[in-house]
Amino acid sequence: MPRPGHGAGHPSHDGQIDGPGPLRAAFSGLTTRGRSFLAAGAAAVGCAYLLGQPDLLRVGALLMVLPVVSVLVLHRTRTRVTAARRLSPQRMPAGEQGRVHLLLSNDARLPSGVLMLQDHVPYVLGPKPRFVLDRIEPGGRREVTYRIRSDLRGRYPLGPLQLRLADPFGMVELTRSYGTHDTLTVLPGIEPLPPVRFGGLARGDGVGMRGSLASAGEDDLIPREYRHGDDLRRVHWRSTAHRGSLMVRREEQPRRARCTVLLDTRRAGYVMGGVAAPFERAVSAAASAISHLTRQGFEVRLLTDDGTQLPGPGTEVADPYELTGRLMDFLAVVDHSASLGFEPALAAQRAGSGELLLGFLGSVDPAQAGVLGRMAARAGGAAAFVVAGQLDPRIEGDRLTTLRNNGWTALAHHPGVPLGALWQQAAVEVSARGGGRS
Repeated sequence: MPRPGHGAGHPSHDGQIDGPGPLRAAFSGLTTRGRSFLAAGAAAVGCAYLLGQPDLLRVGALLMVLPVVSVLVLHRTRTRVTAARRLSPQRMPAGEQGRVHLLLSNDARLPSGVLMLQDHVPYVLGPKPRFVLDRIEPGGRREVTYRIRSDLRGRYPLGPLQLRLADPFGMVELTRSYGTHDTLTVLPGIEPLPPVRFGGLARGDGVGMRGSLASAGEDDLIPREYRHGDDLRRVHWRSTAHRGSLMVRREEQPRRARCTVLLDTRRAGYVMGGVAAPFERAVSAAASAISHLTRQGFEVRLLTDDGTQLPGPGTEVADPYELTGRLMDFLAVVDHSASLGFEPALAAQRAGSGELLLGFLGSVDPAQAGVLGRMAARAGGAAAFVVAGQLDPRIEGDRLTTLRNNGWTALAHHPGVPLGALWQQAAVEVSARGGGRS
């Protein structure tokens, strides 16, 4: 999928011209009418010289001067018309509509001619938008908008914007191509999920962290500097005397429940393509789970079969919604991996954390089900949403049974079945298995 990028929702100003800029290049923009006027004028001047007719000389000179003046005026106007593009929004889910705003300004001292605009967009976003604008007065501005929509996730470049100017007499047409691009990020479609709890994993209830702070002595707590509005009863006098400035005990921070979302990107796990392909359903379901769990207060990590993990080892993102944005950007462009199994994911899994493990999987053979079973044994609870409809129903049923025998709550995700219903069922079954213990 296309990946070049630019900007984050702000107007991008295009101030450079692609292509030759000398004045002589502008004469290549003469239309058939303009060339005809030049030819007729030259012929009239030649006849006037041979026949000694001064009136015919004046007519010929006028015929030749008119297209030349049009070229000079339009060339100057072309270099003084600036453009900016703004996307609204810069990032949008698949299936939704966005808008592109084009703003043109005439910085010249002369009014522009007729302007014809064409913005280049990938075919998946719709047809190329074209606009015709009347002349823009000196210092004036014009804004036009068009809609874009994509059912395919990915990053798509918009641009370059091409501007074609024409003089009122139809003598000249000059084209200006602005060099910069903007990038639209189309995120996977997100389906709302019911607010159910997986076993004992609460919405960041923090029992474990509060217990650890309560068992720690006062001297074990790391104080921080006093901030306006802090309760004076929390002043840590020993640190205050040591530092020479007022220090307070930190507030007890509840521990957030943790979850790893495992996404199967193996090409061997998916046999069909297209917008409604099993792989696209798995990506969309993973994005829905990440968005939902973040709102529920979970600390979420994304892991793929080839060992890719976000955030990476040792990396912490304080703002959970910033992390969600990064994960969504990754899911917008994720593609099939060359991995044949889940061994890299097993090696990258956090062991002994008792966290929730949610798998969004393609077709899994018995050998890989055994590897996934070792991952489930490390987790506090494991639920797999397996995209169905690729193989014979009996084979799919046998593979789901194999996953269940390896410690997973495995559910078939058929086309058209709401993920929310499977989500609720998975929560019930994980709780029944005793999963979700923190």
